[in-house]
Amino acid sequence: MNIALKQLKVFVTVAQERTITAAAEKLFLSKPAVSMALSELEKQLDHKLFDRNNNRLLINEQGKKLLPLADELLARSNTIEKLFDQEDIIAGELKIGSSDTVGNQLTPFLIRDFRAHTQHQHQKLFISNTAHVCQKLSEFELDVGFVEGKVQHPDLIVQPWLEDNMVVACHPEHPLAQIEELRLSDLEDSEWVLRETGSGTREFFLNRLAPRLEHWTPAFELNTTEAIINSVTAGLGITCISQRAALHAVEEKRIVLLPMPLDMRRQYWLIFHKEKYQSPLLESFIQFSQQWTFD
Repeated sequence: MNIALKQLKVFVTVAQERTITAAAEKLFLSKPAVSMALSELEKQLDHKLFDRNNNRLLINEQGKKLLPLADELLARSNTIEKLFDQEDIIAGELKIGSSDTVGNQLTPFLIRDFRAHTQHQHQKLFISNTAHVCQKLSEFELDVGFVEGKVQHPDLIVQPWLEDNMVVACHPEHPLAQIEELRLSDLEDSEWVLRETGSGTREFFLNRLAPRLEHWTPAFELNTTEAIINSVTAGLGITCISQRAALHAVEEKRIVLLPMPLDMRRQYWLIFHKEKYQSPLLESFIQFSQQWTFD
């Protein structure tokens, strides 16, 4: 058996893109070349690696067994290629995923400090909601992730990272802003501007605040924190967001924070695939992140 790295790269890309066409575009190859490489690999292994469903290829159990090993071999190959290009042992590219709040408020500064500490300059940052980051980690499209939502995925290792405080915010002239000693019951019948399903911020609201309210209305569902803040500034409702994310709008007096008689702390999480090959670069970054604090 003589499996080529090119075949493994085609296999991993097809697993991530789910179609021959998309994989071919990403690899800058023709569709026949991608199909042939995949067919040859399946023939050599004597196993189908995907279930065909119309034009989509869904990785099957045999393919899932191969995926972490293929990812590791490609990562090791990349390390070898760059071994003599740089004196630094931590060569390669790091693909980092962050959910919206973490990705906008913390991860850029983590990357800045990691660069200063190691002189490693090759990182990519993907920002989406917690569910999407977890999906990309499970498919080996990302190396490591930082999220605020709770993660329950059998293939992901989840470690506590930093903490955050959540706040309830409204327009300065909102009736709730005029109440000196706010009670949870005062929030009844309020209209809320919330993040989309799959977001850790929405999950916090649904788990911590919503069960304590008998009547609440979702006024808007938006996929960025800035859009939420602007909607609250426009008087379209109240919201529950990260205190870090709200800071600039509070300083500009566009919104005010309501004093909540409730513990509003939440945990951020560092996550990575349990079968992901930890190159010297990834291992160094995880260790650095575990010890990092935001000043």
